[in-house]
Amino acid sequence: MLTVDKKEFWFVVGSQHLYGEEALKKVKDNADKVVNGLNQSGKFAYPIVLKELAVTADTITSLMKEVNYRDEVAGVITWMHTFSPAKMWIRGTKLLQKPLLHLATQFNESIPWETIDMDFMNLNQSAHGDREYGFINARLNKNNKIVVGHWESEAVQKQITEWMDVAVAYNESFNIRVARFGDNMRNVGVTEGDKVEAQIQFGWIVDYFGIGDLVQEIDAVSDEEVEKLFKEYQTLYDFDYGEYDQDVWAKHVKVQAKQEIGMRNFLEKGNYNAFTSNFEDLYGMQQLPGLAVQRLMAEGYGFAGEGDWKTAAIDRLMKVMAHNKNTGFMEDYTYELAPGKESILQSHMMEVDPTLASTKPKIVVSPLSMGDREDPARLVFDGKAGDGVVVSMVDFGTHYKLLINEVTAFEPTEAAPNLPVARVLWDVKPNFHEGVKSWIEAGGGHHTVVSLNLTTDQIVTWAKLVDLETIIIK
Repeated sequence: MLTVDKKEFWFVVGSQHLYGEEALKKVKDNADKVVNGLNQSGKFAYPIVLKELAVTADTITSLMKEVNYRDEVAGVITWMHTFSPAKMWIRGTKLLQKPLLHLATQFNESIPWETIDMDFMNLNQSAHGDREYGFINARLNKNNKIVVGHWESEAVQKQITEWMDVAVAYNESFNIRVARFGDNMRNVGVTEGDKVEAQIQFGWIVDYFGIGDLVQEIDAVSDEEVEKLFKEYQTLYDFDYGEYDQDVWAKHVKVQAKQEIGMRNFLEKGNYNAFTSNFEDLYGMQQLPGLAVQRLMAEGYGFAGEGDWKTAAIDRLMKVMAHNKNTGFMEDYTYELAPGKESILQSHMMEVDPTLASTKPKIVVSPLSMGDREDPARLVFDGKAGDGVVVSMVDFGTHYKLLINEVTAFEPTEAAPNLPVARVLWDVKPNFHEGVKSWIEAGGGHHTVVSLNLTTDQIVTWAKLVDLETIIIK
């Protein structure tokens, strides 16, 4: 299973020496309680580490420099406990190259009307400090996240958690490496793109490999390795033999097992965490990889068909953001246009991500007209229900554009006995006709990544961090 290196977030509290040492001790004590309370809430996938109080420009600058060079630090959470003069933050904030969250909160939830005095007012100036700090971030055009509310609130903690997932994905974006097995599908426009610009803007490395390079790795897989993996399939999936003799069926499935092992070995050796295939580039391969690709996607690898490396990279990015839950490569196939039932059937030739499965996957072997190879094996299942987002990245020559459409997926109610691929159904927002029209007008691609775990806000937060034009359809 692909994993992300351990990450943590630094918590930096703003104040100043004007209030005296006793006040700063109280600020530090309150900050300790806030950070300990957040960590002990059980709501966060990553630890929060309290740093020294930010009371001078030198301290702030030093902290931000260290954040940049500490790989384990995914981002910074700032809290203005008191009034923190904004000029102190300019140098450090300009240097900061990682995501920043401004937590507009205060230690106490309610104003203690019976006891409130000027000492309390001086110490608890978050409303005062937030404006000063917010001004300088706006002046510096910092694409920081702002979360408002009491730090013990479930809603506030949820927003922080969602931002953390985006911040980790942002950092991981610079580690995304896509292996292209073959080139883009010939004559298709939307799968093309400027790889140099993608590396500059998003951090993605995209490398091409001839199919022979992959075939060599697949051919090196032993029969013993294949048999071991086949037995694993038996424990995880139902076997649907269809009209095939069981031995013939097993032979086809074992081709995919051999491809899976070979592809994984290739990707691990090159430190790749995303890849593409193309049914027009299959020289030396017995089958178009189907089951093999699905298994790798379930492990967290990003993928897209037909050489679409942009979507493969976005797939990996969103899998990191969603902890590889209910997120995967998708393709628009056909419409349901019956009045009141309008929806879109999503699928692919074979490569539908098992993280989206609501039913137990079964292995099916079936002919494939494209690719001119033997009948490939694939996992077949129905997709889950839930609200989510579908994302497409397209290159307009002058710049990249990201499209986001909010969708509601639903489980199919009718069987499709002659359809040998997994299927996902969803309604688009604001409604079928306006959603589809807006997508087409904006130039959205037919390859997408869908997530039933992520929100529009999370995708937009990442897009702002990389200065990516975004169009939201909802």
